[in-house]
Formats: sequence, structure tokens, C-alpha cells
Amino acid sequence: MKLYLVGLGPGKWESLTLEAMRACEESDVLAGYHVYLDLIRDRFPDKPLLTTGMRQEPERCRRAIEEVLSGKTVALVCSGDAGVYGMASLALEIAQEYPPIEIEVIPGVTAALSGAALLGAPLSHDFAVVSLSDLLTPWETIERRLTAAAQADFALCLYNPASHHRPDNLRRACDILLREKSPDTVCGLVRCIGREGESSRLMTLGELRDAEADMFTTVFIGSSETKAIGGRMVTPRGYHMKKTEAKQS
Repeated sequence: MKLYLVGLGPGKWESLTLEAMRACEESDVLAGYHVYLDLIRDRFPDKPLLTTGMRQEPERCRRAIEEVLSGKTVALVCSGDAGVYGMASLALEIAQEYPPIEIEVIPGVTAALSGAALLGAPLSHDFAVVSLSDLLTPWETIERRLTAAAQADFALCLYNPASHHRPDNLRRACDILLREKSPDTVCGLVRCIGREGESSRLMTLGELRDAEADMFTTVFIGSSETKAIGGRMVTPRGYHMKKTEAKQS
């Protein structure tokens, strides 16, 4: 008996790692939010599914752990990577309330990576990842982190930019960033990565402020070095600078 904490990647089957496939195959029960289980249920039609609704993550973890304690191997799945705004930390915390069980975290391809690939290479130098969801993090904390990242000239990847209950958070974030960054900063927006309706487009930070976004959207904001090259968003790693320095020396 064992609990796997599995990141499923962005959505399409081809993005699931071999390790994640193995964990799901070895499990007696697949647990997760129904939207994520829908990504794999056709591949494992005979496996029992354990699901709870949105915002019932603690209950989902407890039920998965209790299934393990009953003698089963369980894969608790989430999209992307289980350790990046996923279920891994919560499950590891809640597991301390129960007798010891074996737990293995299986990494997946998070939206920062899969979305970056669609846009080009926006994260090729130092970058920061920030969630704009203020359900679990006070907005004042999010604002401080955005300001610090902008002042340090990080490229940024923003998760959870907007939802039905907080439609203005991306606009608010852009207003914060525009205090430190040029409105012409190259940005990118990707939606439904690896799923039906997948799309991506480039724009400036000034344009991003008024762009539509939802929970299936991931936002990329360039550093001062980021540029658009052939319709792709590219943040140089710095090799051209090293070559220039070598010539001068």
C-alpha cells in the first residue's frame, strides 16, 4: 500500500511522464478533482475513482490516505506538477495526522514549462512564478512579491490570473508591474495548454492589462531583455553578451 502524489502535466496524454503512467497503472484507486480525473479516466476505465469538488482539497487528501490505510495503493492526481500549486504539500501535511504510510511524489510538466514551450523561450534566464489567486494568499503579499520581482527585472510566469469571483486580478497585477516595467514589455498569454481550444499569443504589458483571462490561462511577462523574434517570445540567456565580451578582451 502506498500513496502516489502525481502531476499529470498540462492535459494531453503525450505530456504525461512514464513515471506518472506507471504510478497510475500500479494504483488500485485514482483520486482527484473530477476535471483532472477526466484527463485520464479513459486510459484506466476499470479503476475506481475517488473525487471531491472544488475547494474540498483537505477532504480529498484524507479520503486518499484512508484508502491507503485500508490496504490500497492510491494515486492522488492533479494537473501540472503536484508540487507546484498542487496537492503534494497539503497531502504531506495531512498525512502527519495518520499512522505512517509510504508516500511518493511524482513530478509532472507544470504550466510554466509547457506554456513557455508554446510561446518560444520566455524563461531562458532567471524568472519568478507567482499565483494571483488570493484565496489562500493575501493580496498584499501578492503585491509585494510582484513588486519585488519587477524591481529585480525577473521574467514572470503568473498562475491563476483570473476567475469568475476575481475577474480583475490580472489587471490589478499589471498595474503593479507597470510601476516598474515599460508598457512595451513583451508578454505572452496561453490558454488550455495541451487541451481542446489551446491557444497562445504575444502582446505588450500595456495590452495585457486589458486581456481576457481565466483559470485555464497562464501569463508570461518578460524581463527588460525579452524580445519578440519571429512571432516567438524569447528571453536571451546571455550567450551573445559573453561572445561580445570575449571579442573585446
